[in-house]
Amino acid sequence: MSDTIEKIKCLIIGSGPAGYTASIYAARANMNPVLYQGMQPGGQLTTTNEVENFPGYVDGVTGPEMMIQLQEQAKRFGADIRDGWATKVDFSGDIHKVWINDTIELHCETVIISTGASAKYLGLPSEQHYLNMGGGVSACAVCDGFFYRNQEVVIVGAGDSACEEAHYLSKLCKKVTMLVRSEKFRASKIMEERVRKTENIEILMNHDTIEVLGDNNVVHAIKALNKTTGEVIEIPATGFFVAIGHKPNTDIFKDYITLDETGYIVNTPGTSKTNVDGVFVAGDAADHVYRQAITAAGTGCMAALDAEHYLASKD
Repeated sequence: MSDTIEKIKCLIIGSGPAGYTASIYAARANMNPVLYQGMQPGGQLTTTNEVENFPGYVDGVTGPEMMIQLQEQAKRFGADIRDGWATKVDFSGDIHKVWINDTIELHCETVIISTGASAKYLGLPSEQHYLNMGGGVSACAVCDGFFYRNQEVVIVGAGDSACEEAHYLSKLCKKVTMLVRSEKFRASKIMEERVRKTENIEILMNHDTIEVLGDNNVVHAIKALNKTTGEVIEIPATGFFVAIGHKPNTDIFKDYITLDETGYIVNTPGTSKTNVDGVFVAGDAADHVYRQAITAAGTGCMAALDAEHYLASKD
């Protein structure tokens, strides 16, 4: 453990649109924010090749480029951006204690949690290859569906989110093939009926994805196994969407912060406040509905303003 303890007025845990926006607002309010970027500096958006739905970017922008710009904007106002990630917290007292990389102990007046949520993937080597290449694998239909207009795509998943994303893609794509890994949907009946009644959605029950096929740069097809018959098929597709859920990055907070049954932080409705005074949440760590860069940025603003009001009330 560190021999010295650093005292911080406003600590922001995690980067991405939520964390960087919070740091911009906090810095402009003279809160001297310190932001630790986490294990994935810039968050999930750094895995997105093209961002076309964030206001202000007429010609679009890459995810990594946008995150660099947000980081530089935060620095311009005096935010202290650091490498490292939070490994332990103690929110039991008036001083909020956070440990970075198990070695640095911080005592914070306010904490903004913007650790985000990580999309779950199947874990196939080919899936990860094309995901990293930006060549046709995505976990967000709303973010990337636009790039597959009038094309054929495959989506894997069986819950409400998968049905919602399949239905969204059906409005853009020529054909959507939905791979359900079991013999029944996990989605609500109304969502299941919606996809079943959509003409250009083909549903293949009890099918596993074996491999994402392509030319090493872009996706051409999906190889799938019919677990009922044992037949292996190839489905032509230029896009492969994975909708099997997200895992919020909130494990280290569970002893102090109220989480819902899936691990998302429960905030006071209409605010960024958690159940612990002086601890706030922004972005996908609390948002299991929208999960967009623009909504994350908005809650980053809210968290900084809420933290500012909290500090003012303590003076």
